[in-house]
Amino acid sequence: MAFNILVINPGAGSTRVALYKNNTPLIEENIRHRPEELLKFKHIIEQYSFRKDKVMELLKLKGVDLNSIDAVVGRGGPFKPLVSGTYLVNEKLINDIKSGNYQSDHPSLLGVMIAQEIARALKINAYFVDPVSVDEFWELSRFSGLKGIRRKALSHALNIRMVAKKTAEELNRPYKDCNFIIVHLGTGITVAAHLKGRQVDSSNANEDGPFSPQRTGALPTIPLVKLCLSKDYRYNDLKTILNRKGGLLSYLGTDDIEEVEKRIARGDKEAKLVYDAMVYQIAKEVGAYAVVLKGYIDAIIITGGIAHSKGFVNELKQWIGFLCHKIFVFPGEGEMDALALGVLRVLKNEEEVKIYD
Repeated sequence: MAFNILVINPGAGSTRVALYKNNTPLIEENIRHRPEELLKFKHIIEQYSFRKDKVMELLKLKGVDLNSIDAVVGRGGPFKPLVSGTYLVNEKLINDIKSGNYQSDHPSLLGVMIAQEIARALKINAYFVDPVSVDEFWELSRFSGLKGIRRKALSHALNIRMVAKKTAEELNRPYKDCNFIIVHLGTGITVAAHLKGRQVDSSNANEDGPFSPQRTGALPTIPLVKLCLSKDYRYNDLKTILNRKGGLLSYLGTDDIEEVEKRIARGDKEAKLVYDAMVYQIAKEVGAYAVVLKGYIDAIIITGGIAHSKGFVNELKQWIGFLCHKIFVFPGEGEMDALALGVLRVLKNEEEVKIYD
C-alpha cells in the first residue's frame, strides 16, 4: 500500500518541505528565509504563522492535493528527554512548547506545530521522529564532574539513528545487536556510542565535545569562568559566541569547510593547522566513545554535511582507522528521509507509535 507523507523541517534560515510516496520523494523544496524576514520576530515561536504560511504557499504552487496526504511529520525539537521512536503530535506537546517547557530554543520546535495544524484540518495524524532530545543515556553518562550540573542528552539523533539502521542492514545484522560509534559532522558535531541499539552516550554540540564550524565544543574551565566574569559580555552574548561564533568561524572567520580547504590548497598554513586541529579533536572524541563500548565496535559511521568532503573524511580515518576496520560514510544529513521513513514504519505497522506524555 502506498502512503503520501508530507515532511516539514524548519531550520535556522530555511524550511525544508517534501512530499513522499512511501520512501520516494515526489517533491523536495527548500524555502529560504531572508535574515530581515526573521529578525522582526523576537522569539522563535513567533515565526510559526510566517513559516506555516510559506509552507502552504509552496504546496499550492506545486499543485499538491492536500486530501491525498495520509500523514504529516514535523522535525522534532529539543523537547523534554524522550526515548527514540516515532511519536504522535498531541496537545500535551503543543502546550509544552507554547509554555516554554523544552530544553533550548530552536526552529525545529515549529515543525510539529505546523504539522499538527495541517493534519488537523485534513483529519489525519501528525508525527515527529527521533527528536534532538532523544535520551537513552545510562547514568554514568550524566555525570559532569560538578554536583548540580548534569550532562544533557542532545544530539543529531534523527540522522544518527537512520544511518545506524542502514549500517546494520549492510552488515546483515539486527540493529539491536550492533555496537556503533557514529560521527555526525555538521555546523555542530555529535559523536555517539550506540550499544545494542541504544544511544548510551553522546557529545552535546552546544556544551562539550570537539569544536566544529560554528561551536566551541568543550573549553578550559578557568579561562571560560574568567571570560564570564569580565563584565564585557551578557549571558546571551556568550551563548551566541559559544554556539554560533566559535570553532572554525572564530579561528578563520568562516564556517565553510570548502572555503577552508581552498585556503589550504593556496598554501594557507594557519587554515591547515586549524583544520587539522578540528580533525584531531573529533578523532580524540571517537577514541573516548570506543572506551564506552569497551572496544567492541562493529562499525564506525561518518555522516553529516562535512562528510561530503573526501579529504576531511580521509584525514579523520587516518586517526581512527585502527579502532575498527569497518568505516561507513553517509554524506549529508538525511533528515527528510529519516522523518518519512519513521512515519512509514508506523503506517505499515512495522513499528508501534509512541505517545508524548
